[in-house]
Amino acid sequence: MNIEYLGLSQINNSIAVLEGVESPTYDEIVKISTGAGQEKLGKVIHIEDDRAMVLVFEGTSEFSLTNTRTRFTGKPMELAVSEGLLGRVFDGLGRPIDGLGPVHSHISRPIEGRAVNPVLRTYPKNYIQTGISAIDGLATLIRGQKLPIFTGDGLPHDMLAAQIARQATISQYQQDEGEKHIDSPTNDLRNQQNPSINQNETIALNREKFAVVFAAMGVKYDVAESFRRSFYESGAAGRSVMFLNLANDPAVERIITPRCALTAAEYLAFDKGMHVLVILTDMTAYAEALREISSARNEIPSRKGYPGYLYSDLASLYERAGILSTSKGSLTQIPILTMPSYDITHPVADLTGYITEGQIVLDLGLHQQGVYPPINILPSLSRLMKDGIGKGRTRENHPELANQLFAKYAQVGDCRALASVIGADELSEADKELMEFGKKFETDFIGQGTYENRSMEETLSMMESANAKGS
Repeated sequence: MNIEYLGLSQINNSIAVLEGVESPTYDEIVKISTGAGQEKLGKVIHIEDDRAMVLVFEGTSEFSLTNTRTRFTGKPMELAVSEGLLGRVFDGLGRPIDGLGPVHSHISRPIEGRAVNPVLRTYPKNYIQTGISAIDGLATLIRGQKLPIFTGDGLPHDMLAAQIARQATISQYQQDEGEKHIDSPTNDLRNQQNPSINQNETIALNREKFAVVFAAMGVKYDVAESFRRSFYESGAAGRSVMFLNLANDPAVERIITPRCALTAAEYLAFDKGMHVLVILTDMTAYAEALREISSARNEIPSRKGYPGYLYSDLASLYERAGILSTSKGSLTQIPILTMPSYDITHPVADLTGYITEGQIVLDLGLHQQGVYPPINILPSLSRLMKDGIGKGRTRENHPELANQLFAKYAQVGDCRALASVIGADELSEADKELMEFGKKFETDFIGQGTYENRSMEETLSMMESANAKGS
């Protein structure tokens, strides 16, 4: 039997404090009714004897110390999950905002997730094609990987996120690793078109499903609408699930949004065997909401005012990606975070780099030159790339092509630094050729249209051509 408590002992920003509570539990969901009859949700974030501290998701502006009624539900926050999530749009708390009504399901999952036995994890080995050459060719995204995008104010990360969500797909062919061989005319045609594939290798046609779970935190209304419009116009809406927390929504909702998204993704990946790509933007807004809550709790701040547990909190989100041996599906993450003042040593970017397997770095200089997407390939890397490309997956010479382009583009940077000191006219002919190679590489290979979806074959062919010109 649930007990209803009348009144509050304290209100501090988004936190309400109750005393005399009987057996509260951590993370328990609380329903709070205001004097005007409005009901809001919250969760228990601190317990001390019979004193409970409740974080109210939708703010406490209408609350009163005397006539507020609080009811403890006895269970954590849960999300109803089913395949009916696909094609739907939800707010930051997982409530439908697309006018299609609630998701009907007899299955509900706690949004905090469940601990996974590390022994059940499988090493990621197959790539996801994003259609972005700078990523597919030089920092390949691997299924089950966590590959963040580091960006800054004014850079087109929202546009890039929408493009990846529209275009991303699992690799159509992969080397057989114990799966049933599928012989088809399509395979024969591909072998004829791509002679770099050994004819004796067995290529399996991948027929598994692919889905995108998109979570936006603290975005403006017009940005959220552009995401929705992009999904529907491209036909990707049917395979997508969207969770949108707007800039005018309470900031504390932002700590719930990525957890709802990951709960939906885990169900689709590990229960339904789908390959799921989760895009989280912007993790800096999430961290700032966490800092706001920490400040309201009077906790001792750490670097730049963020709580000392920021690392473990981010890890609790990022480590929900992966592949399990008990499921055919996979969960891949692309967190996007804004670096204040383009500072890659900022706590959110710094800690994210420790947890994840690489990063994609957007560059202001390239953006100012009109290059889209402005991906700086030198600080960008994918630590799992080496195991997901090459023979039987992309092309046998893919690793060598990537290494050669990295080395050549690094030399371009040295030439530009020298030119800034002595002037471009004083460079040797070899250095001038390197400078010209750098310009062509940035405009023709890194740069591409916002709706230009390049296949892996196109990307690799462009890499071979760029290497030939730069040699």
